[in-house]
Parts: sequence; structure tokens; C-alpha cells
Amino acid sequence: MPKHIFVTGGVASSLGKGLTASSLGRLLKARGLRVTLQKLDPYINVDPGTMNPYEHGEVFVTDDGGETDLDLGHYERFIDENLSRNSNATTGSIYQAVLAAERRGDYLGKTVQVIPHITDEIKRRIARLATDDVDVVITEVGGTVGDIEILPFLEAIRQYRKDAGRDNVCYVHVTLVPFIGPSGEQKTKPTQHSVTELRSRGIQPDLIVCRSEEPLSDELRNKISNLCDVDERAVVNAADARNIYELPLIFHDEGLDDVVCEVLRLESHDVDLSSWERVVRRVEDATEPVRIGLIGKYVQLADAYLSVVESLKHAGFHHGAEVEIVWIQAEDVEGLLAADRLAHLDGIVIPGGFGARGVEGKIAAARYAREEGVPCLGLCLGLQAMTIEFARNVLGLAGANSTEFDPTTRHPVIDLMIDQRSITDKGGTMRLGAYYAVLTPGTKVSEAYGEPVVSERHRHRYEFNSNYRARVEEAGLVCSGTSPDKRLVEFVELADHPFWVATQAHPEFKSRPDRPHPLFRELVAAALDRRRADAPTPDPVPASS
Repeated sequence: MPKHIFVTGGVASSLGKGLTASSLGRLLKARGLRVTLQKLDPYINVDPGTMNPYEHGEVFVTDDGGETDLDLGHYERFIDENLSRNSNATTGSIYQAVLAAERRGDYLGKTVQVIPHITDEIKRRIARLATDDVDVVITEVGGTVGDIEILPFLEAIRQYRKDAGRDNVCYVHVTLVPFIGPSGEQKTKPTQHSVTELRSRGIQPDLIVCRSEEPLSDELRNKISNLCDVDERAVVNAADARNIYELPLIFHDEGLDDVVCEVLRLESHDVDLSSWERVVRRVEDATEPVRIGLIGKYVQLADAYLSVVESLKHAGFHHGAEVEIVWIQAEDVEGLLAADRLAHLDGIVIPGGFGARGVEGKIAAARYAREEGVPCLGLCLGLQAMTIEFARNVLGLAGANSTEFDPTTRHPVIDLMIDQRSITDKGGTMRLGAYYAVLTPGTKVSEAYGEPVVSERHRHRYEFNSNYRARVEEAGLVCSGTSPDKRLVEFVELADHPFWVATQAHPEFKSRPDRPHPLFRELVAAALDRRRADAPTPDPVPASS
């Protein structure tokens, strides 16, 4: 029977519950255990797919087309396993399922209530991940203890220990130990109150993960242990780290995985962290500077492009480079500002997005990169912007556009998929999840991947209009990858450019710290080549007399 670990949080949001769960997953996998992860989100949206990025950050897409919380990206990057839509459940989706069951008559006319019907559905979402090919299910509960919307989830996971058996459930609580400047002290009171609130809901944590700026003293650990009724070994400190990929090693040194295995009575396994230690060494050795401009619509919130940022870092680790991301608001690149804003960059990424705002800036960035030989990678909307730019300025198709931005354009080089014109539900109109593409031999894309057929995840409504394909190819834009039936263009590139490549997909979702995505790897390689070529030649050392 699979074991279950529930990760909750208190005091404040964004403490690192997701990274704690991800790190623990990596540690247990390093012990030879089969691990999967799940996020329970208390918001009422059915999924984050229709939420503004400023509300929720990035929408992470799984192979099976689930639009999920960005923490699933951390999960996949740390445990190196592809998750599914079942790894994310929201209050909205849970109530939707319960109401659908009520309409079908599944409850035989009974009054439908939070307990037991909502809590039973939450438990069902947890249990469906506990398959025969999994040893441990790690479930992160979003929000913080004390939030009114989190109460059904706390009740469900409280009941789960009774259902599954005491030795099969472990509760990990992440909390804050703040440093108060004027007094010069770390304070344990927020942790005490948070644990008290959790215990009032019937859950006694087995471990407490204390987030802090600086390491905790033994005295403070002992104090938390006594006042929160946990063993001192189970007070685990997660002080601020230099980078997130150090966390599994830090947690292992703190004994997190040892205590969890004891609580769950898991057989002792030797821990092999050698591969992860190599990742951390690569991170530490990545020192050669390279500047990549990210031309985005939501740059005020870095989490809106979380997977893109991590993919660039992964590529930097591979090349021994420290990637400096220059955040550039797309609207600032429009018109005459393009050269001023972009001239200092070694490379450019034009990421995805929805809506007309900032699109002309993305198009201007694509033109600058094409004309000035700056390595450029377009992702989803980035491909569309680069195609529009090429159609306008190379083919001479004045006013070329996407029908998303100009429904009356004379040259709809980007258009809506025909079979979706009559759909009005914004949550169901996109090409979502993994799709195969056949690559054109000899192209930059084909050489980067090193294989003829690839699978990438998608999240978009509009496509390259194949009616223009022959014209753009004749003008020099190479369609370097298509769907297997050749109807959809998946990749484009310029043959006579250092790296001007775009994909309709979101390759950032499949990058790993020890295995960077090929397109990001090649973008950073081209950016490094450009930087080195532009570096001033040192003066020759004069010969000694």
C-alpha cells in the first residue's frame, strides 16, 4: 500500500511548500522509491487556465493536457517524472464533480454536504494517485492554515490517516521563523501559532520545516520541539539557499528524509544523491555571463514565466554560463524603442501569451533579432509574432497579422483552427497537451533535437496559416517541423541566421536541470558565441627586451 505525505503551510504564502515537497520527492526517489506528487488548490476556479497570469503566475501544462498549478513544474523538474492532470485538483473541480454526481442521482436523494461529500471527493482525488506502481504520494495543500477555504482539505487529510492507517501517513508543516531587526532575534511565535491552528483542526504535524533567513540555533530548535510537541530531530531548518537546486542536499543534511522514513516505517534504503550533487556543482560552476532578454507581457511577475526562466538557467548550467535575464516589457519595444532596448543583449526569448497588448513589441523584437543577427527563440505566441514579422517585412505583406489581433486583416498568416470557431467556452478551445512533430532533416531544429520525431506540449488557439506556407518558404522562412499529417506548422527558422528559431509549442515545460531542453541549450550556445565574438580583443603582451 502506498504511503502518503501531506505538506501544509502556515504564517504566510510563498514560503516554499512546493519546493519542500519537490525536494522531499527527490530525496525519496534517491532512496529507490517510486514517487509521485500532487497539488490541492483551494481556489474555486476549475483550473488556472482562464486566470490572469498576474493572479496565479504560470499555467503549467501536462502531457495529457491538464492546465495546472506552477508547482507541478517544480515537481517534474525535481523528480524528473511526467505528471498528469490528476496531480492537480482545485475546490472548483471538486465541487463540480460533487454537483455532477448529485445531478445524476448518485447520492440517492441525500442532502449533499461538505462533510462527507466534499471531503470524500478530496480523498478520492488523493487516493487515485496511489496506484500499484507508486510507493509514496506527496500531496501539497495550497494556501495557509487559517484560511477559510482550506478547511475542507484539512479535514480530508485528517481523515485520511484514519482511513489509510497511522503508519501510512506523514504530516509535514512548513512555517516561518522571522528575524526581527530591532530586537536582533529570530522569533518562534508565528510557528507556534501556526502549529496550534493546525492542531485545532485535528492534525498534529510529524515534522516542522522552519523557513528562515539564517540557520536556527539549537536553542530555538529545542524551543519549537517542546512547544509544538515534535521530536527535536523533526524540526528541520530550511534557511535561505543560494539556489533552489541546493534544497534537496540541505534537507538531506537536516535529516528530513530520514525522519519521514521513520514515521512511515519505510524500509531503509541507501541514498544515492551523486547525480543531484553533479547538478549543484554545475550550478556553482556556471559563471560565464550571458544576457538574455525576455520580451514579455507579464514581466512584473516573474512567476508568469517560471518554466522559461528555469529552462534558460538549465541551458546555462550545461554551458557553464550564468544567464542574466533582462526583463523587457513588450510594449516598451514598439516603434523606435526597439534598438535602444535590445542592443545590449546576447540573445532574446519571445514567450507565449494571449491578447493583443504588447504584440507589436514582440514583432519589433523579432525584426531586430532577424536584422541584427541576435539569437532569438520564439515560444507559442513568439512563433506567431516572428511569422507576422517575416510576412510583413520580408514578404511585403502589409498589415499581415493574426486574426486574434485583427479579425479583418487582409493577410491572416496566423488564424484560428477551423474546428474551433463555434466553441464559446474559453476553458475548452485550445490545443492542449503533448503533440508529435516530424522534423525536417538538416535544419537547426532537427540538429538540436537529434531525432526525427519529437513530442512537445501545447497551449494555444491560433496556428500558422498553411495557406501562406509556400510563399514564406520561398522567401526563406524554413518550416522545420510539422504535425505528422503535415497540416500544422510546429517549428520555423531561418537558415542564414545564427539562431532565429520558433516553435508553436511550450518546450520550457520539459526542461530539466541535468538535461536542458535542446532549443534553450542551442539558444544559449548561440548567445555565448555572439558575446564572445563581440568581446574586445586583449592588447598583446609586449615582448620582453
